[in-house]
Amino acid sequence: MREIIEKCGGYAIIDGGFATELERHGADLKDPLWSAKCLITSPHLVRRATIQGFEAKGLSREEGEALLRRSVKLALEARDIYYERCTKDFSDFIRDQTYSKRPILIAASVGSYGAYLADGSEYRGDYGDAVTVETLKDFHRDRIKILADSGADLIAFETIPNLLEAKVTSKPVLVYPNSGETYIAESSRWVKSSGVDEEDFVSHIGKWRDAGASIFGGCCRTTPNTIRGITQAICQKPL
Repeated sequence: MREIIEKCGGYAIIDGGFATELERHGADLKDPLWSAKCLITSPHLVRRATIQGFEAKGLSREEGEALLRRSVKLALEARDIYYERCTKDFSDFIRDQTYSKRPILIAASVGSYGAYLADGSEYRGDYGDAVTVETLKDFHRDRIKILADSGADLIAFETIPNLLEAKVTSKPVLVYPNSGETYIAESSRWVKSSGVDEEDFVSHIGKWRDAGASIFGGCCRTTPNTIRGITQAICQKPL
């Protein structure tokens, strides 16, 4: 991963909150599968998934594994479409050559154990005393094996809020925060926080970089505009 970052000039930009975009396009994500539901109902609005979650929904393990591979396949297809449009130089799609020349890597996103629990604990990190290192290793092992052979360029452990789990999935740390809003698990909704907007979010990039981070993105409730702002801050504006 460090070699990839060096090739990118020392810093890399990752994706934003895709589930937010799914909802913006009309997807109903009030479901234990969350955004992975769209792999079944709306494959063109793809996101990540968990094998256990699919099984809990009544799908077989084989069907769950196939959907995990499908999520990567759809992302690879989206990248091909983007490259094709860049090659054709669609003026309404791309603003300048800076964007078209950058390599796009597909990361197979591995969610936290808390996301599988679907009770909001992916934001709190409180999994209970019964969850051990072995529990977490067993949870992540099968999905990683599947995604390692899926065609993705790399595997990203996303939103790991629990210290024990972070140790299990020990990898370089990247900055990938939520928008600053508060998630209410009981009603499956987000509550806006005062004084937090996309401009304020992006203004922290310099601080995160100075603290040692080299990979930047956004998770829940961030938008393509957030990622665009991060890209401009890293590549075009002094921090």
